[in-house]
Amino acid sequence: MAKESTAAVYDESKITTLSSLEHIRLRPGMYIGRLGNGTHPNDGIYVLVKEIIDNSIDEHIMGYGKRIRVKLDGKRVSVRDFGRGIPLGKLVDCVSIINTGAKYNDDVFQFSIGLNGVGTKAVNSLSHLFKITSYRLSTKVEAKFHRGTLVSPAEENATDEPDGTLVEFEPDPEIFVNYSYQYEYVKKLLKNYSYLNCELNFYLNREKFRAKNGLYDLLTEEVGESRLYEVIHCKSDRIELAITHTDDYGENYFSYVNGHYTSDGGSHLSAFREGILKAVNEFFKSNYQGPDVRDGLVGAVAVRVKEPVFESQTKNKLGNTDVRGWIVTETKRLFLDFLYKNPESTEKLQKKVQTNERLRRELSNVKKAVRDRTKKTALVIPKLKDCKYHLGDKHPKGVESTVFLTEGQSAGGSLVSCRDVMTQAIFCLKGKPLNCWNQGRDAIYKNEELYNVMKVLGLEESLDGLRYNKVVIATDADVDGFHIRNLLLTFFLHYFEGLVLNGHVYILETPLFRVRNQKATQYCYSNQEKEEAIAELKKGKQLEITRFKGLGEISPNEFGQFIGTDMRATKVGVEHIHDARDLLTFYMGKNTDTRKRYIMENLI
Repeated sequence: MAKESTAAVYDESKITTLSSLEHIRLRPGMYIGRLGNGTHPNDGIYVLVKEIIDNSIDEHIMGYGKRIRVKLDGKRVSVRDFGRGIPLGKLVDCVSIINTGAKYNDDVFQFSIGLNGVGTKAVNSLSHLFKITSYRLSTKVEAKFHRGTLVSPAEENATDEPDGTLVEFEPDPEIFVNYSYQYEYVKKLLKNYSYLNCELNFYLNREKFRAKNGLYDLLTEEVGESRLYEVIHCKSDRIELAITHTDDYGENYFSYVNGHYTSDGGSHLSAFREGILKAVNEFFKSNYQGPDVRDGLVGAVAVRVKEPVFESQTKNKLGNTDVRGWIVTETKRLFLDFLYKNPESTEKLQKKVQTNERLRRELSNVKKAVRDRTKKTALVIPKLKDCKYHLGDKHPKGVESTVFLTEGQSAGGSLVSCRDVMTQAIFCLKGKPLNCWNQGRDAIYKNEELYNVMKVLGLEESLDGLRYNKVVIATDADVDGFHIRNLLLTFFLHYFEGLVLNGHVYILETPLFRVRNQKATQYCYSNQEKEEAIAELKKGKQLEITRFKGLGEISPNEFGQFIGTDMRATKVGVEHIHDARDLLTFYMGKNTDTRKRYIMENLI
């Protein structure tokens, strides 16, 4: 019998036991989701901030503390609340030992965001500097950590500071490489929190946020003057909701559990949508379909759940199935009560639903004609090189997938040659898409190119059919490329606004220049980077400077690095829902003279 090789030996020596904090550092994605570098609001550095703020909000929910101060100073974050303060004798344990905390005790925390006792420990473990101070009954205790390890013993001293907790930390650059905080992302986070806690004052550096009217303020700020009727706002002990309609297509929602924004919705959002439909049909004694009631709807719902179960540690989607019944019932009751008391809003809402119903019936005939036509011409979507995970199906759970929308066959050829065939798909556009701003939904079905884009993404029925996690627009860095980019963004924002609002649409950044000599090559994304590269490499012989006029001029061997793990892709977003309408009306509308005058006055 052949002797077992050393590499294949499996015995007691191969069994390793990690401490809880070591496991967090080894597998951070299990605890905070994506790592990122701060360019996306769901990147890990923002999850760390949220975990600390969540604890402070839990204090407020239980009736302690009226303000939370957050300070951004470069890469250092500090969060100070004015709650009860962590019990001094357990301060170190609460931030360094997994499953230690008061969230398991219903007498202390009844509606906390997290019940697993992991959040603060994850922040501690993933920070190269972590300092916590608890102020309690004129005494303070301070403890300092380095990557989860206590580096100075907890010291107890007298203080005249008011009760509460102060956390200061800097994410570990070994885990979060080349990261930086975006002030606007943290600002958006605190504004969201303010809508859900009317009596709580938030401070970010020198800015203050407070929403006295809760979700009413949120929807009013989001939709602006585009609302068709006054925002419907109702609340009870465990649920708060706000609803209105606009003339835009699709549905947009803001959903929260125990003060936490659930960007992917979940069971509470599904129940909220169902409750709205039931209330409308009962009030109008009708049998409207869900899409007719909800098209153009903008809604917000915040619920309090005693034992929330989220689908991941980052808490983006609620999984509790037991909440459906009472949320449907409460939504229906509150909504019905408002409808009976506000006939003016009720009349406008019914008119919107009836308009949606009429347009859907008209569109169904167009859809049928288009589907019959496409069956005769092609069995598959032309110009699509799908990835293997998605052939004939929407994306599997947990798989991060990307589709690149690119102009022309030359750029598409380079992308196809160097892509990850398992997770990256390529769709080549044929010419410039239609400017669809202010056109009806039937325009998608009458225009072959827009129809194919919709089919590629799986959006025929709703956003729930989205087949890819990321939709990346990849066009040339010239006038035509920018125009195609704007036409695609108009398409998404006009018909599928939720796709943008939920962070699925990106713009690919590729280098404009290549500067190289015999020993080194640098790719430059701006003129400034080009000049810096020239200064650095000019000492070498045979300096060569190439200007890439289009994506097709970048060879597949080079292109691979630009769509790999270090891909530069800018997420498309809007500050508020009404911003999209205002921007598209100005830039894509028929106001040619106004636009021309603006360009001439602002030309640099």
